[in-house]
Amino acid sequence: MATSHLPDESFRDSIGTITEDGKRNYIHPKKPSGKYYDKRKIVSYVLLLFLFSAPFIKINGNQFLLFNVLERRFNIFSFPFWPQDFYLFVISMIVGVVGLTLFTVAFGRIFCGWFCPQTIFLEMVFRRIEFWIDGDRGKQIRLAKQEWNAEKIRKRITKWVIFFIISFIIANVFLAYLVGSDTLIQMVTEGPAKHLSTLIALLVFTCVFYFVFTWFREQVCIIACPYGRMQGVLLDNKSINVAYDYVRGEAKNGRKKWRKDEDRTALGYGDCIDCNQCVVVCPTGIDIRNGTQLECVNCTACIDECDTVMEKVGLPTGLIRYASEDEIAKNEKFTLTTRMKGYIAVLTILIGVLIALLFMRTELEATVLRLPGQLYEHKGENISNVYTYKIVNKTNNDYNNVQFKLVSPKGQIKMVGNPTVKVEKNSLSQGTLFIEINEALLEGDKTKLKIELYDGDKRIETTSSNFLGPRNF
Repeated sequence: MATSHLPDESFRDSIGTITEDGKRNYIHPKKPSGKYYDKRKIVSYVLLLFLFSAPFIKINGNQFLLFNVLERRFNIFSFPFWPQDFYLFVISMIVGVVGLTLFTVAFGRIFCGWFCPQTIFLEMVFRRIEFWIDGDRGKQIRLAKQEWNAEKIRKRITKWVIFFIISFIIANVFLAYLVGSDTLIQMVTEGPAKHLSTLIALLVFTCVFYFVFTWFREQVCIIACPYGRMQGVLLDNKSINVAYDYVRGEAKNGRKKWRKDEDRTALGYGDCIDCNQCVVVCPTGIDIRNGTQLECVNCTACIDECDTVMEKVGLPTGLIRYASEDEIAKNEKFTLTTRMKGYIAVLTILIGVLIALLFMRTELEATVLRLPGQLYEHKGENISNVYTYKIVNKTNNDYNNVQFKLVSPKGQIKMVGNPTVKVEKNSLSQGTLFIEINEALLEGDKTKLKIELYDGDKRIETTSSNFLGPRNF
């Protein structure tokens, strides 16, 4: 049976960053330019400004973003969160996953090209410096093949030193997210000798960033990032992607080089003039004309380059554009599919639950638990249990006069130490207390307790626990 009509899918057997003998094919993309690239620069620099400033912004004394895993302290948009709020973190992550899934189903891998930190740092910081030092694509290729003379050594050392400095700055910013900006500034002020272990960790992360942005680069998106694999499962013919309009570009007789004053329509040729500019500008080295591919990060560089070429030869722009497969093949406009509506419904419910839980979240959380392994004691007509308590203050206010009150059943609470507890802002206070209840008021071997906490005359928290008493036969 003849198979000549089948499309050539051999390009999927390899990736553009690996040569046929299995070695690294270092990509030297052409410097992009165009309306989409200009918009991406604005978005990227706004996000970079946010990334570098967020750990140093404080609202009501709280760092705007903090992810201190070691001390289990987290600030999200200046709101402090503790391990007791872990359920909120889980729901937030689920919301993020569902939201990203919906975004991918509808708009493909646009997140990678416009918002991913890896792409932003690589394309808008490191590559731009590389263009400034080494020149555009042609000069970079010649420099790579050039012998190690004075020019090459000077350019390589200059670039590598700048890359290392930027990587060191990025590592410091990430450290500010982890330990807090105040702690980072204190470490810098006191000098590296007093924080040698931190400095070593900082240099390790600097080397990781340096390796990623100097050598590994687009391989992160192709090999390491799981999102590229996930998009293959989520995309369908309705999803909008950076796509080549093969119907218009190939026509009846395929592509053909541009010739002035030639009637391409009459000859049956498409609008693609096979200039290959969409390939040389691609940061992952693919040919977008082959269709949707794992390596494509939807960076729009090929759109800008193709539009520029189309304008020069007098053909309509948009040969490569944001479009779905159905829009190209069937001229169908984008509509919400049943799957998209399902994701929207789930996402709406999850966001509603998260908002409700955030409003229900208490600013001060108390836990009162019976001391493990301890039985009850007889104190005259009363039964006594010993408890440990923990009070977490999630606010920026000190509570200097916290008192415990047993609401039901009637009884007495006796504190070990001071009768009142002081809980400083954003801190944890813990201790021990005894609860005594008349045996006649007990419901059996286990009685449910209701305990309220007051700061002066103001009730600030209500909690519960169990009381162990004699078993009635």
